[in-house]
Amino acid sequence: MSIEFTGEIWFWKGPAPWYFVTVPPEQSRDLKAISTFVTYGWGVIPVQVRIGRTEWQTSLFPKDDVYLVPIKASVRKAEQIEEGDEVTIRLDVG
Repeated sequence: MSIEFTGEIWFWKGPAPWYFVTVPPEQSRDLKAISTFVTYGWGVIPVQVRIGRTEWQTSLFPKDDVYLVPIKASVRKAEQIEEGDEVTIRLDVG
């Protein structure tokens, strides 16, 4: 399953601060529908992610009926993106 969408990078200031992009509700519903087949626990879904020319593996985190894509510092640096920027993301699941 492949999903492509555009979203804004936002910063979570929790105990372990991190940057994320929220998967839109419609695509999150599609992911939820297959989650039991691909999750390895706690509802997280392993994915291959692409922003621009940068590709990496991570896991989507479920939060309030949507999924969050964590954006590593190395990706933000390579693509010259920061909090508030709109990015196009491609997710490959499975």
